[in-house]
Amino acid sequence: MSTDELVSGMSTATETVGGTGESSGNWQAGVLGGIVGALAMGGLVLAMSPPVLAVAIPSLYGLAPPPNPVVGMAVHVAHGAVLGVIFAATVGTLGIEGTARQVGVGVGWGVVTWIGLAALLMPVWLSVVGSPASPPFPNFAPPSLLWHVVYGAVLGGVYAATADRL
Repeated sequence: MSTDELVSGMSTATETVGGTGESSGNWQAGVLGGIVGALAMGGLVLAMSPPVLAVAIPSLYGLAPPPNPVVGMAVHVAHGAVLGVIFAATVGTLGIEGTARQVGVGVGWGVVTWIGLAALLMPVWLSVVGSPASPPFPNFAPPSLLWHVVYGAVLGGVYAATADRL
């Protein structure tokens, strides 16, 4: 087979392969999945506990008070996009394939982000910046677990649906 035949027959997927041969995932699908997942999660947060989005999240960066749900959603979606890229790298590196497996890993990723970021890091960070929305440490709040599981499931589903197309 000639080089031209080999190149023309290659997949158009945007996954990249590192020097050791492992796939690094599709970062664009990770960003998209992270944004859509964060929007879905943000909708739940707004419905169940608006101060989290209006005060706590923007307080991380000194952007509240006063309450500002629009800024809170923007910050939240930016976090979701970055975490989506990390998810994509993880899925690619581990070679996780198939919709069900990627959604399952997304749910697991949601639980990991809940424990590491929402329950442990966020209370400390909010306390350090003097936020009025600083929760107790640790903050293993069940509604927050639900929100993060939804984020992860949507992230995994969008990633699985788009990784071969972007």
